[in-house]
Amino acid sequence: MAFKKKKKTDPVYAFLENSPAVSVRDREGALNYLVSFVNLLRPKPSDTAEQTDQNFSTVIRLLYQFPSSLNALRTAMIAQLVNSNLVPMFTESGITVSRGVGRELYARLKHKFLPALQDHNDFLYLLDRIFYKKADYVWVESIPRERWIQFFELIKLPLSSNEPVIINQAMVSLQILGAGVAQLGWEKEIITNTNVKWMQAENPFETQQFLIYELRELMINEAPVEQIKSLSIRIREVLKEARQLVDGIRSSTNEKGTSLSQTFILFQIEQKLTRMELLLDIVDGDEHINTTRFVDLFHSVVRYENRKNSLREFLSQTTGYVAYQIAEHKGKKGGKYITSSPKEYWAMMVSAMFGGLIIVFVAILKTLLHHLPLAPFWQGFVYSVNYSVGFIAIEETKSTLATKQPAFTASAVASSLDTKKDEKPNLYNLAVTVSKVFRSQTASFIGNLIIVFPVTYIMAWLFDICFGHPLVGREEGIQMLQDQHPWQSLSLLYACNTGVFLFISGIIAGYVQNKMNYGKIERRLVEHPVLRLYFAPKRLQHIASYLNHHAGSLVGNISLGFFLGTAAIIGKIFGVPFDIRHITISAANTSLGLYGVGWESINGRFVLTVVIGVLFIGFLNFLVSFSL
Repeated sequence: MAFKKKKKTDPVYAFLENSPAVSVRDREGALNYLVSFVNLLRPKPSDTAEQTDQNFSTVIRLLYQFPSSLNALRTAMIAQLVNSNLVPMFTESGITVSRGVGRELYARLKHKFLPALQDHNDFLYLLDRIFYKKADYVWVESIPRERWIQFFELIKLPLSSNEPVIINQAMVSLQILGAGVAQLGWEKEIITNTNVKWMQAENPFETQQFLIYELRELMINEAPVEQIKSLSIRIREVLKEARQLVDGIRSSTNEKGTSLSQTFILFQIEQKLTRMELLLDIVDGDEHINTTRFVDLFHSVVRYENRKNSLREFLSQTTGYVAYQIAEHKGKKGGKYITSSPKEYWAMMVSAMFGGLIIVFVAILKTLLHHLPLAPFWQGFVYSVNYSVGFIAIEETKSTLATKQPAFTASAVASSLDTKKDEKPNLYNLAVTVSKVFRSQTASFIGNLIIVFPVTYIMAWLFDICFGHPLVGREEGIQMLQDQHPWQSLSLLYACNTGVFLFISGIIAGYVQNKMNYGKIERRLVEHPVLRLYFAPKRLQHIASYLNHHAGSLVGNISLGFFLGTAAIIGKIFGVPFDIRHITISAANTSLGLYGVGWESINGRFVLTVVIGVLFIGFLNFLVSFSL
């Protein structure tokens, strides 16, 4: 007797084919239906994004095939919408509500250990039950927006005048958000950076609130639909003006700088304006809702509920614009390190040669300072001052140091990809920028090294002639060479440390320059009551102008000098292998070591290995700094 193999039934197909009847009045039953439906949509851990998209497309196709299942799904969603409190979802979920960064961080940290109590009538409680896995937002966002738009347009949720319960809650939410925008619009950080034309005319932050209350009165008095539509159009125009004002403040931060407080407020205003535009779609009296905005709301709410206590998520969002301003300063500075023509290429090489010459004197002075009988702290301090003065000299003479480029050119490369939301990046522009950066970086490396290697050796020879003894003895020279050796020392690891320090010093430089601009330090110095007594007006203006344009670079160079100068001392204090390797300084030390040992006493293969190690040090300096 032959047995027929039982055909495997697709679980999604079976679920939709045998969907039970769902009632609007049975809220719990409808919720269980939605939980089961989302469980079918939720991909397996092994599923790729393409498989998740294909499975979702199959669900949409089957919903067309089974109208009863489509009706059951629609009814289950309506049951949650009309029987729940939607106001917290509209006004809080996905929107930062705390008035300060510290307060929001404290709230999230507190709720990580003891989650906030949720009202079971709150729609967000239902959402947490449906998307109960903390990583649900990942697969929800991996499905293309077009699929979600198709899905919700197929469901046809009654987010219109047919459901007065939803309309009333949307109107209340619109009032709450409008009041919040008006209040934030009068914060000091916004007023002081608002263009005069917005202050003289009707301020959109204030105007929108009055218009929303007017819209509420029309809806209470059951005014004609045409009148409600007309006022809704006017409110949209005012919200658009408010966005323009926010964009204007943001664009001015390139020159004026920004603060975390201002960034936080602008971020909140933008979030509220986006939500208000969706709510206007619901209350404006027509039967149409912008499905794209609704899908954006769906994405943001699911993500927020999954990540509402995530500290990383919050910091990433609110500090993004401050980080952008720092990177913007670095990107502008990075432009001077990118060559576009043969003339600029050779100019870069000459500039790097002058930078290499300064590093020669820094390396020789550091070797002399090493022989001073100083305590570890003071030895690290004098090393740091030596490095800082050298880096400042390179900056002031407009010379070039190869390793300082990546922290700035990386920002220039990133800005070549700057696009508006939902637009594809310009890969051709990226390719051109990367090729220019590579040529420029090569020119600066060559310029530094062709001076540092031979000139340091010549200076060591002249020192020997003038003072009758070598700058570096034989044993010290051997140690110097071994310190650069790629596997007889930890030089490559230390080169990565240097890359990190180069990156951090670039961030510090950008941060300080941003604070100089935002704090209007130049004008405050010029008008300082005490300084005006001791400096002539022109002299004081010159000092203030210099600091305004160079403070970031000065602080960045000093911080880099102290990072490099104290690294080895910190390693000794804590008894851990911690140090730095900087390509130009390593190249100079290699030359000093070679002179101290003598060519006749050294193995050629060993020298070649050390030279290759120095080149790898430079590569890791560049790679780590550029990547970060």
